[in-house]
Amino acid sequence: MDIVKNDVTTYPAYFAGNWQARESNKTIAIQSPWRHETIGRVQAVTQSEVDQVIEAARKAQKPWAKLSLSERGAYLNKWADELDNQKDDLATAVMDEVGKNYKAAKGEVVRTINLIRYTVQEALHMHGESVRGDGFPGGSKEKLGIIERVPLGVVLAISPFNYPVNLSASKIAPALMAGNAVIFKPATQGSISGIKMIQALDKAGLPKGLLSLVTGHGSEIGDYLTEHSGINMISFTGSTRTGKRLSQKSIMIPLVLELGGKDPAIVCSDADLDVTVKNIIGGAFSYSGQRCTAVKRVLVDDKIADQLVAKLKTAVENLSVGSPADNSTIVPLIDNKAADFVSNLIDDALDKGATLVTGNHRDGNLLTPTLLDNVTQDMDVAWIEPFGPVLPIIRVHSLDEAIKIANKSNFGLQASVFTQDIDKALEAAGAIEVGTVQVNGRPSRGPDNFPFLGVKASGMGTQGVHNSILSMSREKLTVVNLRP
Repeated sequence: MDIVKNDVTTYPAYFAGNWQARESNKTIAIQSPWRHETIGRVQAVTQSEVDQVIEAARKAQKPWAKLSLSERGAYLNKWADELDNQKDDLATAVMDEVGKNYKAAKGEVVRTINLIRYTVQEALHMHGESVRGDGFPGGSKEKLGIIERVPLGVVLAISPFNYPVNLSASKIAPALMAGNAVIFKPATQGSISGIKMIQALDKAGLPKGLLSLVTGHGSEIGDYLTEHSGINMISFTGSTRTGKRLSQKSIMIPLVLELGGKDPAIVCSDADLDVTVKNIIGGAFSYSGQRCTAVKRVLVDDKIADQLVAKLKTAVENLSVGSPADNSTIVPLIDNKAADFVSNLIDDALDKGATLVTGNHRDGNLLTPTLLDNVTQDMDVAWIEPFGPVLPIIRVHSLDEAIKIANKSNFGLQASVFTQDIDKALEAAGAIEVGTVQVNGRPSRGPDNFPFLGVKASGMGTQGVHNSILSMSREKLTVVNLRP
């Protein structure tokens, strides 16, 4: 049960279907990025407790895998119903904990409910196949291959702070529907939202032991979790630095990584500027740019650059700035360290000759949206992901130059191309080295039935409901030798 002391709730961990405080008696204080106060405490789980929950998961996974898809789906549909019942409370928790405005936070919860229900239906409609041996030259027609998908075992799901509900459920739901058990490690800043989400799953009656939630600093239990012999697959969303570390630590198990991005918006000379500006502004500045799929640089043909910058300036200056409780677009960043990082990128660009079009005011961890023009390739902001409300404009002479600059990045998540020439758009889409190219639209994770992937330092493996189920299961072949 939650413990309330001095008006601050201490949340228990969820161990093998039981809510309880941990043996260490150590907790971690969660600070609201905009209320600037402690809003709760979560348990600091120990390595010995990690051993316990993984062992419980391994035992619970076997009977869970024997259930029919419909039986597994019934639990998940109940989970979605419980989330629907508490969506207002959960949205408030997301707003308080990670500073997302209330409208966006509630939208995340509603999207999550839809994702869970869609995952159930997608799994129900994924069928095995059979193959006749004589389909290959010299093969025997008496051999019949039956191909089905089976679970991997225990999935470690590690989620980020910026979508603490949706990106958690996008791992947990496919893992469960595929027949796996789950160890869920939410981001420390995001743990309260994760706990509330799992409280709803617990109310749905999920079999005990099948899922455990472990909270704690990655520095203390992160490596221990990822290197644990009882983990059979890892799904991680977070920074590229941590993702690279995970790929080095995890040996001989499937790994799906959703990492950072430096998503370019390439604006051709024939682009519809009103459509372009609307998408760039929404893509760059919603949730203060704290998204891997945010527009993080604009590569614009210099023939229309002045027009575009003027329109962007007006739009940026019309963005609402302030409290997430007021549904502001620009809200405080997750902490002061993040704000320092963004400010340093802006200072570096200005010191090297970039033009400040608007913005660059700071109050603690709240930064006004900042537009930088005449950014050049020697500036850090041209290459480094800021995860904040700053947008650099790089002027180019041609589409080929824009593509060349886009491809020089170590990242390769998404890109946008704005043009009214479909042939030009498709040519660019084929040449840009990213997982997804958006034509006349902002980068986006979803709809959730679309594949979502990055290349280079932006990730490994493919997500999206269908692909997530595939990544959390494997093919198994049974060969029936028929009598001739």
